[in-house]
Amino acid sequence: MSEFLREGTVRLADVLLNTAGGRDVILRLPGLAASGDDAEQLGLATPGFQDMVLGPVVFHRAASTTKLLVAASAVLAQVKTLSYDSAEVLFRTAVGVVIDGVLYEIAESHAAQANGVPYCYWLTLQAPAQ
Repeated sequence: MSEFLREGTVRLADVLLNTAGGRDVILRLPGLAASGDDAEQLGLATPGFQDMVLGPVVFHRAASTTKLLVAASAVLAQVKTLSYDSAEVLFRTAVGVVIDGVLYEIAESHAAQANGVPYCYWLTLQAPAQ
């Protein structure tokens, strides 16, 4: 598949998600450990987090399931920036997704593909216990 078609597929998904009311959410990742910090080495330091913006995204809510459709361009930009091996590793590493101040756990993720090119990612989210 030509590079033109690959980019076109990803851009089309971005446009469609924006048109469908796409918005941004926060992907919360564990912060980096500080080497040489005694409190960190003893497990006494307060864990830090790193928040990364993902967007455009669109929600799909079913009876008991909330799914998030995320543009592949946003996910792959974070994978590249953070030097992860893949989007799957990024999502497994993440603490969760922050939506309107509420942290949702990522229960499952998978890529939607066209001709072998991911154009978006489906995240199944688990709401926090009440």
